[in-house]
Amino acid sequence: MTANASELKAEIERLHTAGFAWALACCGRDRERAEDVLQTSYLKILDGRARFAGRSSFKTYLFGVIRRTASEERRRAVLSGLLLGRYRNEGNPGSRAAADAAPIEILALRSAVESLPRRQREILHLVFAMGMTLREAADTLSISIGSAARHYHRGKSRLASVLSPRSRG
Repeated sequence: MTANASELKAEIERLHTAGFAWALACCGRDRERAEDVLQTSYLKILDGRARFAGRSSFKTYLFGVIRRTASEERRRAVLSGLLLGRYRNEGNPGSRAAADAAPIEILALRSAVESLPRRQREILHLVFAMGMTLREAADTLSISIGSAARHYHRGKSRLASVLSPRSRG
């Protein structure tokens, strides 16, 4: 293993928890798919199929690789017909019990976030849950900073309107 490969491995290990959280977000909270996507992403990086050019932070680069890998996996699943019923957790009684036990506010927030368009959901997740700046989120999603800002503000506005007491009562 070269020094560069050792450095890549160390960075991957350092960011593993955040990377897994992002993989979960990219895979609709499907833990098994997220694990597969994360492993595939790591392999792409370590075997050179995805190269870190240093134009952004390593975290931004890693999250971009994870997002693109999740997207590839999703397309592959659609093409092979494996997507039917996969995202609903209907066969997972543990997830149903956890959802039933969650406070109403958490369920409302989760529902509101899930109702957002994909790009708005991704931007808000990267900024709020992953602590990225808009610039880092834009780089991760391979979009312009203007587009990222627009999705960020629209997503926040939409959440505020859906979660406001006037809209619920």
